[in-house]
Parts: sequence; C-alpha cells; structure tokens
Amino acid sequence: MPPWCPVRLNFFGVQTVSERQWKEGTEMVDLNRREFLKQVASIGVGTTLLGKVQAVDEQTSPPIPQVVLGKTGIKVSLVGLGTGMRGWMRQSNHTRMGYPAFERLVKHAYERGINFFDTADLYGTHTFLRDALKGIPREKFVIQTKIWFMPQGLPEVVTDAKAAVDRFRKELGTDYIDIVLLHCTMSGKWTDELKRMMDDLEELKQKGIIKAHGTSSHSIPALKVSLESPWVDVQLARINHTGAKMDGMPEDVVPILKAMQEKGKGVVGMKIFGEGTFREPSQREASLRFVLSQKCVHAFVIGFEKPEQIDETLKMVQDILKS
Repeated sequence: MPPWCPVRLNFFGVQTVSERQWKEGTEMVDLNRREFLKQVASIGVGTTLLGKVQAVDEQTSPPIPQVVLGKTGIKVSLVGLGTGMRGWMRQSNHTRMGYPAFERLVKHAYERGINFFDTADLYGTHTFLRDALKGIPREKFVIQTKIWFMPQGLPEVVTDAKAAVDRFRKELGTDYIDIVLLHCTMSGKWTDELKRMMDDLEELKQKGIIKAHGTSSHSIPALKVSLESPWVDVQLARINHTGAKMDGMPEDVVPILKAMQEKGKGVVGMKIFGEGTFREPSQREASLRFVLSQKCVHAFVIGFEKPEQIDETLKMVQDILKS
C-alpha cells in the first residue's frame, strides 16, 4: 500500500482498512435498485450504512451537458464515471462488485448522458469496461486511462509506454484510446524522469493510436510542472471545496488549474467528493457548487458505485447549473 494513499474510501466513506483488506477487498453487496428506490421514495432521503443519498426521479432530469477538453477537441460529458475506488494491484471496488453489477452501473451512466469513462491499469477495469460498453459505437464514448510507472502497485514494473498502450487497447477492445495519462506524478522533476514515456506517448499520438496525453498529479510541485509543460494535453487534478484528499488547499490549486485552461489544456477534476469523505448530500452539493462556480475544470470524474449515486449527482449538477 503506498504511503501517500493509506486508505481509499468509497463514494460515501469507509473506515480505515488493513493492507490485506486493501489488496484483497471485500465483496460488495449489490442492492436491487428498484427495491432501493421504493424504500426511499416514502421518506425522500435514503440512508445507507455509509451515508445518505437523496432519492431522485431520473425521468425529470435533463441530460448532462457536454464540454470540450481545451484544445484537444475531445468532447465529454461534464460528469464522468471513475472506475478505481480503492484501486491497487489491478483490483478495485469496481472489479470486486463483479461484471453484472459493473455493467449495470456503466449502462445506467451512459443512459443518463455520461460518455466519459476514467480507468487505469492500476484499477483492473479495462476488460470490465470493454464488456460493459460492448454494442455502443466507439465514437459515442471517451476512454481515459493511465500508465502506472511506480515500482509498487502492480505485479510488474511498467517501463515501456508503447507496450503498455498496446496491451491496454487489447484489454479495452479498441483500436485507439482517447486519453492516456501518466498516473500519479508527484515529483517536481517528473518531466525529466519520465521523458522516455512522454516521447513514446507523443509518437503514439502522432500515429493516431491515442488522441491526447497528460498526467494525473498528486502534489503541488508536480501540478506546477504540468502547467508549464507543453506536452500536457490533459490534466487530471484533485479539487473540492475543503481541500480533502487534495494536493493543497483550494486557494492554492484553483489558480493553477485556471492557468492551465488559459493555456488550452483540458482540465479534469477528481476527488470532488473528497474520496468518499463527504458523507452527507449537503457536503457533496457544496463541493459541486464550489467546483462549478470556480470554472477551473472542464469536466470531472467521480467513482460512483451505485446507479442511485449517479442520479443524485446529476440532479445536483442540473440544479446548480439552473440556479
């Protein structure tokens, strides 16, 4: 377990887990969605063991807006589906829920207007996503994945970006990948340390095998390097209203993200719900309102694990956009 990520929380938050639990996970109980909505309809708010989710009539919610990620030209839904909750060693909450539940989750997201799917080698969800999206025309959705280059986290150390992307394409069942990121850059010298991978990804972009490249940063120094690097087409960055699970406080991060947008980079937010620490609907709504009002990201991804969570968030987003 990496020292900078001692606990991965689900959408509503979980207690600290042991390393064994982290790597092996626990089986998720797949609640029947129809029964869930019946139970919460009479009281307006459903209470789970991990928090509360507001009941939403999905039929009354308009489709989620689509946006363009900077100069990349890649068009995505404002809200994307993340697939790496408690991701480590090619396992995550999303793999542990099993194929049927994962497929239902992805299809529900797509039906609600989400066309942006975030995955990674670290999460083990490539083949899950491939099967869940089977039958949908490839041009109708956007895949963002990541190369894990750290010495720990996978059974093997990944050093060859070209070979990794070739494997990713097979696992995802696609000829091309929209966005490939270097996963979890922390060093202020990452552009020097990962230059070979950067050059290889640029070559793949020129060949049309990928459409854009960039990084997900996990420190302010790494984020500042991304701002100045012309190589970064897309930046995945941690942002919310309190600074929970972020690289720094919002007042430090927001100006960097806005400067990235001014340079034409596509900026995608993550940790919008503080990696599951915002257990109350009011906290999640406050974070969404902050992020949308700051206009510092083009889109954001959230690791939904239940269809009800998607419905709640999309309704909140629509209400905020209308206000």
